[in-house]
Amino acid sequence: MKNLILVGMFLVTSFLMAQGTIKGTVTDSEMNTPLPGANVMVFGTNAGATTDFDGNFSLKADKSNGKLVVSYVGFKKKEIPFTLTNGQTLELGEISLEADNSALDEILITTYSLAIDRKTPVAVSTIKAQDIETKLGNQEFPEILKSTPGVYATKGGGGFGDSELRLRGFNSENIAVMINGVPVNDMENGRVYWSNWAGLADVTRSMQVQRGLGASKVAVPSIGGTVNIITKTTDVKKGGSFFATTGNDGYQKFGATVSTGRLDSGFAATISASKTSGNGFVDGTKFEGYSYFVNLAQEIGEDHQLSFTAFGAPQRHGQRQNRELIETFQRSERGIRFNRDWGYKNGQEYNVEDNFYHKPQISLNHFWNISDKTDLSTAVYASFGTGGGSGYSGTNKFGIDNSPYRNGDLQPVNLDLIVQENVDRGALGSETIIRDSNNNHSWYGALSTLSTELTDDIDLMAGVDLRYYKGEHFQSVKDLLGGQFFNDDSNVNNPVNNAKVDDKISYYNDGIVLWEGVFAQAEYSKNDLSAFVSLAASNTSYKRIDYFNYLDSDPEQETDFQNFFGYSAKGGANYNIDNHHNVFANVGYFERAPFFRAVFLNFQNDINEDAENQKIFSAELGYGYRANNLRVNLNLYRTNWKDRTLTRSFNNPDGSFGSANILGINAIHQGIELDVDYRPFDNLTLRAMASIGDWKWQDDVKGVEIFDDEQNLVNTIDIFIEDLKVGDAAQTTFGLGVDYDVLPSTTLRLDYNFYDDYFADFDPNNRTNANSKQAWEAPSYGLVDLGLVHNFKLGSLDATIIGNVNNLLDTEYIADARDGRTSSYQDALVWYGFGRTYTLGAKIKF
Repeated sequence: MKNLILVGMFLVTSFLMAQGTIKGTVTDSEMNTPLPGANVMVFGTNAGATTDFDGNFSLKADKSNGKLVVSYVGFKKKEIPFTLTNGQTLELGEISLEADNSALDEILITTYSLAIDRKTPVAVSTIKAQDIETKLGNQEFPEILKSTPGVYATKGGGGFGDSELRLRGFNSENIAVMINGVPVNDMENGRVYWSNWAGLADVTRSMQVQRGLGASKVAVPSIGGTVNIITKTTDVKKGGSFFATTGNDGYQKFGATVSTGRLDSGFAATISASKTSGNGFVDGTKFEGYSYFVNLAQEIGEDHQLSFTAFGAPQRHGQRQNRELIETFQRSERGIRFNRDWGYKNGQEYNVEDNFYHKPQISLNHFWNISDKTDLSTAVYASFGTGGGSGYSGTNKFGIDNSPYRNGDLQPVNLDLIVQENVDRGALGSETIIRDSNNNHSWYGALSTLSTELTDDIDLMAGVDLRYYKGEHFQSVKDLLGGQFFNDDSNVNNPVNNAKVDDKISYYNDGIVLWEGVFAQAEYSKNDLSAFVSLAASNTSYKRIDYFNYLDSDPEQETDFQNFFGYSAKGGANYNIDNHHNVFANVGYFERAPFFRAVFLNFQNDINEDAENQKIFSAELGYGYRANNLRVNLNLYRTNWKDRTLTRSFNNPDGSFGSANILGINAIHQGIELDVDYRPFDNLTLRAMASIGDWKWQDDVKGVEIFDDEQNLVNTIDIFIEDLKVGDAAQTTFGLGVDYDVLPSTTLRLDYNFYDDYFADFDPNNRTNANSKQAWEAPSYGLVDLGLVHNFKLGSLDATIIGNVNNLLDTEYIADARDGRTSSYQDALVWYGFGRTYTLGAKIKF
């Protein structure tokens, strides 16, 4: 009760002190382009804001008059006097800053181009740090994008960091994710594991989503789009903050950030750390995670700057790996929270499936101002990942149908019974154990870009992108569950392995990936026309070393490098018709190397001689409208994906396992996207979004001949997929949002998102019947989210209370599905989305 009284006193006090809102746009006076990330402060107070990618800012001022200080690293500060009456919104319009050659420039890796409104010809959405801070709550990081056109984000199985992101119907394998321009997609399979970046929201300055081709210059772009996350860097003002948040199911998060600002010596530093823990909405998904972030920057002379960044997020969390029948969730007393993958051991909660990982990433950036027209930006980086996920090996005793190892129907696993059985086996060893599947890696890279002004209207950029990656993959014994050892015969070098805890079992192999890329891009900008042409090429080399399936004396234990040459060509143009209307177009073609798993078949060093580059053609048209209180974006896109990597498994005549490459699997992703921001009044903002996709497999593939290792014809198959919908993402989405400033210091937010045309995911290999059915279509659903942000003074300090309720109406919905044999709801395997969840937090700045 005392806490509620204190919060009430804070609210009343802040209401009385509130004065008004100041808005404006910060631009580069020479280039007349927006300055994203500029700092805007009320002199003598901690009231301030950071501009978005379009240079816009909005801040609450608790003084009736004073000076506004506008600053941006590399530019001269500007002071603007203001006078406010209580509740007034003051529009300052455009604020132009002049370049300051003596300032410490912010160092960003320039292989990623930030899209500039009404200039860069791509479809783009920008999420500011303020939106991430106020909206995210206990959602997963990709869910902050759920009101973005073309995006479908889910929580996956529901474990901490197990979220999934799809963009225009493409999964994370086909979405490039970068942090400060450094790629983070797995070099072997292209995936992104968001649990590795659990603390990133605390230090993100802004996040930009470029759909389609995007403005990235790295050698081979992604298919669906690019997500670039920009962290806080040397432009952070002196000071810091600490915060604490609580929420449903034991959710707790607290942390702090401290920044020195730029010192007279040209040095600047920012340090951030946090801890997150909770029980999880889904049963058996308890989690604990930490995060840290360090950025150090130093000016060296007039022409050189260095920036060092290190961050990571070690974590461990329980998982729900198994989708279930709808009937199973309905039958369980735990409903949508049901999870088969956990139980009790010695009276303690025990995860049969869990995830543990730590992936620190460090980078050193150097910026060299060679001349007034030429700059060189170079970054070297390294990442060292350790961890993996748990599961069982041996006899499966974790089923749910009439299982004697559960204390009742659909109850948690009784691991004590499994332990006792293993103890009774004595010298025979454990029949069932818990193992870890470890996926460690070492990743080193270098990115360097030379930028020069060829003429007043033409800029040229060229650079190199080099990467070395080694992944170490093996299983190890985690828990013998009471037994003395676990008998494993998977290693031909040690066929009788009575494995103890931490011993390797089942498989042990390394994957090595080399990447050499070059790129060049020319940009033209004059008056109302801007355009670019980009060319890039890369060589991807794969090598596999298998320590279990081949004798140490066998030269086949290590393969030669398998090389795949890829390239891309793209271009686009934007034309500003007048001060309100603009149109743009882009087009591109690229070839991308197949993933590692398609090059080496059968989980061995069997080289797929028929592995082909994936081929992608993409085109887009766009229109924009800008007025003082209205912004409209409309995009039409079409992406043709040819020779999508696909393999088929089969049994050789001798009974051994085999697989073959299947060519000709093509898909079309096309659609229309619309987003609108409208501010009818100074204290009211309305948002709307619509995305209507038509994503489908393009052609049947007939007469596919399957050969064994000796080139004997094993089978001939037909795959019937023409016009079947691509699954695993809602093809139709709509969104509505309202932000209402109840008072200058208090904002209420209401968001509604609607999802339709979600078809269950399926393997095209299984569509061998001429009467193949469309995959099961899950029911459409809509979700309502509610948010509150209140700013107030705590003594001389600025403070904020943030509250969020997600799925306010507690809607029950299916967020993820795998198609079954009959393509109906009866045998689809699904994950339900979360019910109503909430967070309440406070942040104090100093």
